[in-house]
Amino acid sequence: MKKKIIWAGAVIVVVLLASSFAFFNGNGERLVTVQSATVARETIVQKVNATGRIQPKTQIRISADVSSKIVALHVEEGDWVEQGELLVELDRERFEAAVESAQANVRASQANSKLVLQNKIKTGKDYERARDLVARNLESIAALDSVEAAYQVEVARYQAALDQVEQVRAMLKQAADDLSKTMIYAPMSGTISDLNKEQGEIAIGSQFQEDIILIVADLSAMEALVNVDENDIVNIAIGQQAEVEVDALFGQILSGTVYEIANSANVNDQGTANQKTEFEVKIAINGEITKLRPGMTASADVVTQTKENVVAVPIQSVAVRTLDQLTMEGQKIADIEGEFTADADGFVEIVFCIEDGIVVARQVEIGIQSDKKIEIISGIDEAEQIVTGSYRAISRDLINGSSVTVNNDGDESDV
Repeated sequence: MKKKIIWAGAVIVVVLLASSFAFFNGNGERLVTVQSATVARETIVQKVNATGRIQPKTQIRISADVSSKIVALHVEEGDWVEQGELLVELDRERFEAAVESAQANVRASQANSKLVLQNKIKTGKDYERARDLVARNLESIAALDSVEAAYQVEVARYQAALDQVEQVRAMLKQAADDLSKTMIYAPMSGTISDLNKEQGEIAIGSQFQEDIILIVADLSAMEALVNVDENDIVNIAIGQQAEVEVDALFGQILSGTVYEIANSANVNDQGTANQKTEFEVKIAINGEITKLRPGMTASADVVTQTKENVVAVPIQSVAVRTLDQLTMEGQKIADIEGEFTADADGFVEIVFCIEDGIVVARQVEIGIQSDKKIEIISGIDEAEQIVTGSYRAISRDLINGSSVTVNNDGDESDV
């Protein structure tokens, strides 16, 4: 019994020694466990992600140009309408009265202008007779001046009467136009995608703010209107392809094409810590769109650049260090300045390569990136072994010259 206990204790000691050896090398230096991969050439597709909503490519928001009560709605939401079809009738009584009043004013001003014309003709004849009498020395110059003044007054009155006629005619035209706007017709063929008013409600006509009654949309052509961050908009261009996902169509990916980019930004929560500057981008959706409805939430991945056969590594393999952190034991910053060049903020982008159980930091120049991989323009070559994990090791534990042990069996993704 005692022998069994002794052997069991011996086994435990051996196991502990083996475990200790897994974490320390022969010099007593602690080993960092990492995951590794071989550098290869791949195709990298860089994308910009944005969110927004689905809407028709062509839709018209219809509001009243005059304020009045809705007395008849001839459509319901979802109805198909043809161009020119009557949609809404507004109360016309006030506008009909305005037209009748304007018509009466036109008649009155025309009658007045005729009366003034007759006075002008009479004073004109008086003026001609007075001139003839003065020429024959039968009338004084003073009398001629008085008659001429009367004639000029009538000329001016007649011109004013004509102007008055034009003014009231313009008022009649305005009243007739307002009356015509009480009947609202479909400006295009399409579907009533939204109906915001009911019969009996007031439609507020304003040139400064829309009071939308309904929306007519062409649902045969749909688009995704997405908001792109200001840092990404410089990579977006007309004609780029996109993958569009709609929340309501789980698992289905629609193809699309960028066809319009806003020139001006939308600034949300301006002046706060949450301020965001974004640009609206329109993506025409191709293929089957019968299940799409205006207002559906959508996200889009716009393909901004594709590079084939380039050296690529996992994104997490690229780390940043200061020059001080890159110096090995016995080195000074001056000793590595030829090997590493820090950016304006004092950082160096590196990838840890594995050489005979030692990690060697290599400064790299990066290019485009996908969701998982990043292009390496220079710094490491194809077929080299690099550290790919864990995140804690790459971001914190590893230093230039660290001894490592590679374990690719498990998933050590600790932070």
